[in-house]
Amino acid sequence: MKEQIEAYNNVLELIGDTPLIKLNKIIDGLPGNYYAKIESFNPGHSTKDRIALHIIEEAERKGILKPGDTIIETTSGNTGFSIAMVSVIKGYDCILAVSSKSSKDKIAMLKSMGAKVYVCPANVSADDERSYYQVAKRLHEEIKGSVYINQYFNELNIDAHYNSTGPEVWNQTKGKITHFVACSGTGGTISGTARYLKEQNKDVRVLGIDAFGSVLKKYHETREFDSEEIYPYRIEGLGKNLIPTATDFDVIDKFEKVSDEESAHTARELARKEGLFLGYTSGAAVQGIKQMAAQGEFNEDSIVVVILPDHGSRYMSKVFSDDWMLEQGFVDSKNEIDATRVQFVK
Repeated sequence: MKEQIEAYNNVLELIGDTPLIKLNKIIDGLPGNYYAKIESFNPGHSTKDRIALHIIEEAERKGILKPGDTIIETTSGNTGFSIAMVSVIKGYDCILAVSSKSSKDKIAMLKSMGAKVYVCPANVSADDERSYYQVAKRLHEEIKGSVYINQYFNELNIDAHYNSTGPEVWNQTKGKITHFVACSGTGGTISGTARYLKEQNKDVRVLGIDAFGSVLKKYHETREFDSEEIYPYRIEGLGKNLIPTATDFDVIDKFEKVSDEESAHTARELARKEGLFLGYTSGAAVQGIKQMAAQGEFNEDSIVVVILPDHGSRYMSKVFSDDWMLEQGFVDSKNEIDATRVQFVK
């Protein structure tokens, strides 16, 4: 009898079960123990693989998606890449409406996976006909046999993380987790994971990271949508100019806002100090931890788990570009930009 070859049937079987890695140098001096859940270990290099697979397979199970259909979605980049990847394996056409704030790297990656991409202006209201929300809706109406995923208002977004990320974090920490930290954009990651963790232990603190220029923090505190909070910001993948129903604000204990500049520096610091080459949003998440630690959120017994959502390769033209950092006016106080690091031998 021949030995069976050990292999996965396709790339989708690699989604989930991402590792926890202890943070050391970047949190030096902060009380407690800090662990990063590295979602770039997913095959699509981000946490969005989880929702893409779950939502599409649920749509198949319910008969909403059929062979030959087209999947349409709005995305800042990561969800789109994951949906495009799943579509390749399952044989669907994929159309993505993308914010112009998305890096050129992300847009190029979407095209490489065979998706048709519509780049829409970022700094318009959600109900503007040019916004990526409205463009996706229009395309869905025009294209027969299309399914609009609509991650921002899809309860399955929450379910995906309730079923996978939550149990993984609980089991990996042996139930000892005291704080869960995640950036909040669509809200599925933080909401689904939080629901699961709080069912296991209601005292787990759930801390959301928001951006200056976003409405989420104030809405959480007041339950009022304040358009005066909205202004352009650079971080991708967190914050919103609307209130997504895929965010369960009742399971989030606190929001912390972070700035574009500090988050960018912290993303670069993750690479230099921890060897973790991760995205802009990962920098934002760790920056939020630093700020909350300064406010006394954690103590020596804290077991803090933070979701670090995607890979740094998607930000080569942004936070890992010295030129881009200088163009934004982000002061190089940490001596990150050093032309002498690259030497050309003639």
